[in-house]
Amino acid sequence: MTDTRINSLVTYGLFLAWAVHDAEELARGPRWVRENVPALRERFPAVPERVWKAVESVDEREFAAAVGVMAVIVGAAAVSGARSGGRSAFYQGAVNGFGLHGLVHLAQAAAARDVTPGAATSPLVVIPFSLWARGRLRRAGVLRPSGPASVAAGLAVAAGATVLAHAVGRTVSARF
Repeated sequence: MTDTRINSLVTYGLFLAWAVHDAEELARGPRWVRENVPALRERFPAVPERVWKAVESVDEREFAAAVGVMAVIVGAAAVSGARSGGRSAFYQGAVNGFGLHGLVHLAQAAAARDVTPGAATSPLVVIPFSLWARGRLRRAGVLRPSGPASVAAGLAVAAGATVLAHAVGRTVSARF
């Protein structure tokens, strides 16, 4: 039997899970980068210098502003999910992108051979929430099919939101 009800924990839970995850990133991110990029440069010499410079150029204010922009994006996705009973493509894309984002954090931690910012909450919050929310959407009969195209779209949305957030964050940081 299909349960057609989607409660607010499924929809607004996205924002809650994201907030827990990004609190970890905010607390650890910029400092971890400053302390670890020199060793990562040596370990990964094939990475272009412009990439390392871009990573190092993000300061605490820019990062905090970017987190604020992401809060608006994720919050809007959660509201869209709540208003649509979980049917919103924006909401479901955000859930998928969030879960994939958690997998990226685990890959980064494996590559760095360290607990990178976001890696602690990814297996404890990000991935479990995403799988749980998708399961609830599936049971309610509203989960959109996920194939390679939707995975690519989820990653693109997550990456695009991150780029936008940092661009806005950089602008805000420069003004204050």
